[in-house]
Amino acid sequence: MRVIAALLLALAGCDAPPAEDSQPAATNVEAEAPTLALLTSLPLAFPEDGFSLESSGSPVLDALETRYAVRLIAAADATSLDGADVLLMAHAPAQTAEGLVELDEWVRAGGRVLLLADPRLLWESALPLGDRRRPLFAFPDTGLLGHWGVMLEGPDTTGPELMGDGDSAVLFGARGRLTATREACGVECDGLVALCSIGEGTALIIADADFIMVGEGGLDGPIEGNIPFLMAQLARL
Repeated sequence: MRVIAALLLALAGCDAPPAEDSQPAATNVEAEAPTLALLTSLPLAFPEDGFSLESSGSPVLDALETRYAVRLIAAADATSLDGADVLLMAHAPAQTAEGLVELDEWVRAGGRVLLLADPRLLWESALPLGDRRRPLFAFPDTGLLGHWGVMLEGPDTTGPELMGDGDSAVLFGARGRLTATREACGVECDGLVALCSIGEGTALIIADADFIMVGEGGLDGPIEGNIPFLMAQLARL
């Protein structure tokens, strides 16, 4: 898709996939959209206090629901992933050892996952330190990244960083740096992104989660390109 190619080329060091002739037509979410399983510690679907059943009003969730049938899950285990076409792990909570094994098996069997692994989250929270509802300070890597063939270091910067030019520029937080540890993983965007072939499946890893912080209390700066960048990365899977 030309829009995906443009977004990727706007980021220094990124290789864009071949452009296609046209953007796909609007999707009937209920009847045709692929199922996206969403696993996150971030308040994307519900408010931080957890007392309301109403949507948090997250622009990210709104954007996801224009292309996918979004299904919230609490763990990346076999039962939760059954029937999912794509998994978005957006700064997800730590998984059990059994869950990690089942996640790995799901990917190797053909599953596709976009993993946002932030080494230092800047996301603002009104909840006190120690509150279990508060977003995690850093991605809880329990060996999954190394098993898939990448190493996360960082944060590579101490604060927000704008990558790219013009309307396609993306504002990231205190992003990390990914290094490939096996040939099946390719690193892009100056270490920001890693694309790994894992068995029959694919894992796309981004060393930042703050870039989807585009609502109230979000990053201070130009964020017009942030959600399009997220959607473009999902479209690669």
